[in-house]
Amino acid sequence: MAACTLVSAWGPLRPGVPGLCRRRPSRGLWAHARRLPEPAGSGRSVAAVSGPGASGTDRYCLELLRKRDYEGYLCSLLLPAESRSSAFALRAFNVELAQVKDSVSEKTIGLMRMQFWKKTVDDVYCDSPPHQPVAIELWKAVKRHNLTKRWLMKIIDEREKNLDDKAYRNIQELENYAENTQSSLLYLTLEILGIKDLHADHAASHIGKAQGIVTCLRATPYHGSRRRVFLPMDICMLHGVSQEDFLRKSQDKNVRDVVYDMASQAHLHLKHVDSTNQGSCSAVVFAVEKNLRARSFHKSVPVKAFPAFLQTVALEDYLKKIQQVDFDIFHPSLQQKNTLLPLSLYIQSWRKRY
Repeated sequence: MAACTLVSAWGPLRPGVPGLCRRRPSRGLWAHARRLPEPAGSGRSVAAVSGPGASGTDRYCLELLRKRDYEGYLCSLLLPAESRSSAFALRAFNVELAQVKDSVSEKTIGLMRMQFWKKTVDDVYCDSPPHQPVAIELWKAVKRHNLTKRWLMKIIDEREKNLDDKAYRNIQELENYAENTQSSLLYLTLEILGIKDLHADHAASHIGKAQGIVTCLRATPYHGSRRRVFLPMDICMLHGVSQEDFLRKSQDKNVRDVVYDMASQAHLHLKHVDSTNQGSCSAVVFAVEKNLRARSFHKSVPVKAFPAFLQTVALEDYLKKIQQVDFDIFHPSLQQKNTLLPLSLYIQSWRKRY
């Protein structure tokens, strides 16, 4: 039962950032939090680098990200000034690809758009990007940081394969998708920060997988409203749950157990599992227990890489919330925006933690 195994697998609930509710931060901290630096105002602005009109493409990416990937927007704001505009370009590129699936009525049209982005990446590396804002900003990022082309192509290829409206066959297929999309984005972000480190890459791999699993969970109510379910079939079959159960927004124990297994998988990518908790973990948790986790690299990862991993703050916030509602994926509280997220991100950045 999800509720019975809750405490042993997840540990006691934490009330959030220590001291956040007990004491108001110093005036200086609030002042800095309100004055998060704007990308266009970084030390070496895009306009200064590329001439007249460039600030328009920079602002296009910023606004696209703010509207379509607000958490990514906040995390990018906390990157070093010299890396910020390139991070906006990367995440805007990812948003453009991610929204193809939901914006087309036929797969053929989606394939044509993916082909456009493949050609765009090729043109970017030939110094002839098309006159499209994201493409222009991506070209600047590639020129500044010598970004690895194969990570960009992996994101496109994986998004292209995902145009089919099919559920993931198993949790490993979902993780492979996350590795080739979310983790690839993190590898590129590390390159923007000038990080070449094996431990940082390992952490990025696991954080990207956790991001993919959490995104799949968070999107389930939206997908259900469109008569689609993408949760891994192996976990659903393990608990005797059908796609129709999710379409009906069932709150049965078996449905919550499916959500619990997936949330546990994401949780274990972010943290160590204490040996005393092993006996109560689900079958899926046992299957991944031997893998390395993102937090296991924390002491080995260069401090300079920490800003790339700030998204773990939002991931853990969602996992804590879904635990509190006993893994009811349709609970209204899970659809509410966390108004304290900007401050939580700033505090983690200030503490140089992820």
